[in-house]
Amino acid sequence: MNFDSAFFLFCFFPVLAIAYALLPGRRARNALLVAAGLVFYSFGALFDLLLLLAMAAVNYGFGLLLRRDRGRRAVLAAGVAADLAVLCGFKLLERVAVTVTGADGLLYFLFARHSPVTLTVPLGISFFTFKCVSYLVDTYRDRERGTRSFWRLLAYVSFFPQILSGPITRFPDFDPQLDSRAFTADGTARGLTRLVRGLAKKLLLAAAAGSVADAIFALDSGALDIRLAWLGAAAYALQLFFDFSGYSDMAIGLGQFFGFETAENFNFPYAAASITEFWRRWHMSLSGWFKDYLYIPLGGNRKGKWRAALNKFIVFVLCGLWHGLGVTFLLWGAWHGLLAALETLGVIDVKRLRRTLPGRALCHVYALLAVVLGFVMFRAGTAAQGFAVIAAMFTGFHGTVAGTVLLHRLLDGRTVCMLLLGVVFSLPVGPWVRERLAEKRWAAIGTYGLYAALFVLCLTELAAGGFAPFIYAQF
Repeated sequence: MNFDSAFFLFCFFPVLAIAYALLPGRRARNALLVAAGLVFYSFGALFDLLLLLAMAAVNYGFGLLLRRDRGRRAVLAAGVAADLAVLCGFKLLERVAVTVTGADGLLYFLFARHSPVTLTVPLGISFFTFKCVSYLVDTYRDRERGTRSFWRLLAYVSFFPQILSGPITRFPDFDPQLDSRAFTADGTARGLTRLVRGLAKKLLLAAAAGSVADAIFALDSGALDIRLAWLGAAAYALQLFFDFSGYSDMAIGLGQFFGFETAENFNFPYAAASITEFWRRWHMSLSGWFKDYLYIPLGGNRKGKWRAALNKFIVFVLCGLWHGLGVTFLLWGAWHGLLAALETLGVIDVKRLRRTLPGRALCHVYALLAVVLGFVMFRAGTAAQGFAVIAAMFTGFHGTVAGTVLLHRLLDGRTVCMLLLGVVFSLPVGPWVRERLAEKRWAAIGTYGLYAALFVLCLTELAAGGFAPFIYAQF
C-alpha cells in the first residue's frame, strides 16, 4: 500500500481517521495505530510482516538485557550484529538471485515459485532495521531511553507513516509522544495540507520528471547525445528529490494529523554550496543516523583532519552499500565520500571560495554538478551505463534526428511546465513566499483553496496515470 494509492486515500486513511477520532483515551488510540501499522505493512507480504514482528521482539529482548548491569557491551554487539545480519542477508540474497540465478534460475525455481517467501528485499527493511539499531545503542548509552513495554517498542517500529521510507526517528523522540500528544483541529489541518503537498510533489512533479528520466535511461548508450544525457540526468535529480521529499512530507503530515511531531527530512538540498552542506540538507534523518552511530564512534573529527576525512569516506561508502549491494551504489557512495574528504582536508576550499559573490556562485555550481553526476550512477542499471551517460554529458556532440524527435516527444507543454516548476520549487521559494504572506488575513483562506485545487489535480493525475511506487521504498 502506498500513500498515493486510491485505496489508502479513500478507504484506509478515512476509516482510520474516523476510528481514531471516536476512540476515547490515548491507550486505545495507540493500540489502533499499532494495528493500523501492522495492517498497512501486511499489504506488502505476510512474510514481511512476520519479519517485522520478529525484529521488534528480538530487539525488545536485547533492550531488556541492556537495562541490566552485566555484559552490556556484549549484548549491544550481539543485538546490532543480529539486526545488520538480517539486513545484509536479505540484500545479499536478492543480489545473488538477480546477478547469478536470474528470474528463471535455480533459487527462483526452488523457492520463489513454490513459496510465499520471495527473493526480494522486504519493503522498508533498511529503515526499520536502523530504527532497531538506534534503539539498542540509545538504550546502551542510557538505560532510561529504553522501555519495558513491548507494545511501545512495536508502536515505534511499526508506525505506519514512517515504516516504508522514514524519516528515521529515534525512540527517545517518539516514545514520549505516545503519552503527551494532542488530537487538535490545528494539527489535523497542518497534517492534511502537508499530506497534499507531498501528494503534489509525487504525482505531479516527480511523475513528470520520472517519465523523461525513464525514457532516456532506457536508451542504448549509442543513442545518447549531450542534450538527452543532460536532460535525463537533470530529470532524474528532480524525480528523486520530489519523490522522496514528497514521501517525507506525507509521512510528516500523517504524523501531525495523529498528533505526532516528526523532524524535517529535507531542507532544499539543491541550494547547497558543498557536498558537506548537501548532506546536512538531504535525507537529514539518515545523515544524522550515520553521524551519531557510525561517524562519531569511528572518531569523528577528534583525531585530526586526515582521520576525519577517512571516517567520512568510510561512512559514505557504507551509505552507498546501505542503498544496495551493487557497484553503482558503491561508486555513488565513494564519489560523495571522496568529495566530502577533500572538503574536510581543504583541497576543495569551499570556505575560502564563499567569501566572494563569484566564489559563492561557483560553490553552488560545483555542489549541484557533483550531486547530479552522482545521481546518474545511482540511477544507472550498471556502472557501464552510468559512465556512458556521464561521457555523453560532456562529449556527446553528435546530435541525431532521432534524438531531436525524442526530445520533441518527451518535452510536451505539460511536461516542460512541470519540469520548470520542479526547478523553482526545489529551491527555497515556498518558504520565502509564505514568510511574506504570513501577516495577510486572506493568505490562510487562499492557502487552503490552493491545497484543495492541488488535491483535485492529484486525484485527476491518480485517475489518469499508472502506479509508480516510491523510489526509496525499495531500500
